Amino acid sequence: MSDDTPTAPRAGEDVIRAFVRTLPASPGVYRMLDAAGEVIYVGKARSLKARVTNYTRPEANPIRIQRMIAVTHSMEFVRTETESEALLLEANLIKRLRPRFNVLLRDDKSFPYILIATDHEAPELVKHRGSRRRQGHYFGPFASATAVARTIASLQKAFLLRNCTQSFYAARQRPCLQFQIKRCAGPCTREISLEDYGGLVDEAKEFLSGKSSKVRDHMQRDMNIAAEALDFERAALLRDRLSALALIQSQGETGRTVEEADVFAIHHEAGQFCVQVFFFRNWQNWGNHAFRPRADPELTDAEVLEAFIAQFYEGHTPPRLVLLSHELAEAALLTEALSSRLGRKVTIEIPQRGEKRDLVNHALNNAREALGRQLAEGANQKTLLEGVADIFGLDEVPRRIEVYDNSHISGTNAVGGMIVAGEEGFSKKHYRTFNIKNTELSPGDDFGMMREVLTRRFTRLTTESDDDAEDESTGMPDWPDVVFIDGGAGQLSAVRGVIAELNLQKEVIFIGIAKGEERDAGREKFFMEGREAFMLPHRDPVLYYVQRLRDEAHRFAIGTHRAKRKKDQIKNPLDEIEGIGPTRKRALLNHFGSAKAVGRASLTDLEAVPTISKAMALLVYDHFNRS
Repeated sequence: MSDDTPTAPRAGEDVIRAFVRTLPASPGVYRMLDAAGEVIYVGKARSLKARVTNYTRPEANPIRIQRMIAVTHSMEFVRTETESEALLLEANLIKRLRPRFNVLLRDDKSFPYILIATDHEAPELVKHRGSRRRQGHYFGPFASATAVARTIASLQKAFLLRNCTQSFYAARQRPCLQFQIKRCAGPCTREISLEDYGGLVDEAKEFLSGKSSKVRDHMQRDMNIAAEALDFERAALLRDRLSALALIQSQGETGRTVEEADVFAIHHEAGQFCVQVFFFRNWQNWGNHAFRPRADPELTDAEVLEAFIAQFYEGHTPPRLVLLSHELAEAALLTEALSSRLGRKVTIEIPQRGEKRDLVNHALNNAREALGRQLAEGANQKTLLEGVADIFGLDEVPRRIEVYDNSHISGTNAVGGMIVAGEEGFSKKHYRTFNIKNTELSPGDDFGMMREVLTRRFTRLTTESDDDAEDESTGMPDWPDVVFIDGGAGQLSAVRGVIAELNLQKEVIFIGIAKGEERDAGREKFFMEGREAFMLPHRDPVLYYVQRLRDEAHRFAIGTHRAKRKKDQIKNPLDEIEGIGPTRKRALLNHFGSAKAVGRASLTDLEAVPTISKAMALLVYDHFNRS
């Protein structure tokens, strides 16, 4: 692959014509750039020369393409060996650069997997998300982390595989609670031999690979043998394991003819698109997820679906079979690209009958219903935002509302929370937390905490974001139109001081919400600059909406504070010793079993620990024996 990037200062058709003269008739990827140097479109071609030549005749292209040509000031090109290589590179660049004229996969997420990690003498069963760096067997994807947790809990009952960390495993001198409640076979203390434990691991792999009937029959046979030998304890254990297997298999609908497939269906309405994806593995439905790609309404369902799939598999491993609701123009090329990515043949089908067609229709109905719900919620949300603009005297309907709240206990573990809402409801991607850093604040100084939070928030906005900047993936503006503060006139006064110091160029409306008498919901008072404090009618929908915003900010701030407090409470004393990193900490815990035992150890005992020098042993000893 070679990079060939000429430069041209002119814009529009003339720029494109200048590039066409030097382009090769070979596969590759091209990028169109605007006057600011931002990539506005990424495309791939079997012949770069032929494809880019089409842009020199704007009148033959749709309005969307004509707009794109008009703002093009330069182009960049990358030649590839094959067209399928160009397709994969195009998907990678679109996902990374997010050009505004491409179909964009929004709300992309990494799906969880079940991992049987084999990088240890006793393999462990864990949930995994992200890149597959760890050695082991991966099963998935699952659309829901909750489904993974539920399945792992049942797998532990069925196969008694451990899920503890390696340091916890190494420090055990007697079986833990998981062994006592029959969720683990206890390989750490050799309650089971490693050879027999390996047999349990093999059974779990076979079950997750689809050979459930073989595993179940083997267990049933062993249970009958144990019962005939009057070994009722073992028979009861095997009975419980069989029950756990039955529970796992009952959690999802099964497919009679589909062992491994991803099912894609797309629906569009009111200029918006929804792609529903179902995952089938080992003849079972492992969940589904609705995506809402950003695309020009002029594009067809097939065009959006084709672009979506290429980007989707940029971050996910394709299965052997992909079922689609629409015929793709370049299905053969996509098949070739996915097969090269997987390292074995991938088949793309648009089924017309049978169970496969039923699965596609089911996904299509889900896409239709999901988009319908979104449009209905959006219409309701729009009405509420119009109500906010009317009641609080805004010039325009707000696109971004921010709500702030603080949480602490007598000033300890103090955090500030910011939640964001807009046209599509709460935007949790944009939530932020602020650890209160000012050590000079008196305990419980809510005004001071709010000053710090808003100063940090708007200083960063002023220095890093333009007035009209927005999130490419969601369309959410960077700057808020309205900011609600949990508090009354005092909190609002603290906010005014911050705003005066920062001298913001962009107008932002700040509103304080004071709780009603005896904290009675429905009797809140609102404070705004230039207006007397006022209340809203008791049954006003906007009042309910603002209460929901405030309660969400309160929930988020308290949740963050509790998580921080819990982390401090379970902090290991060894973390406080300078020079004790993860390796030395692990060595000490493995040797003594607990931090408490390390604190009671003598200097001689500490020096006997591998990787702990005499100087480090003295440091540890002094930390626990300062008195």
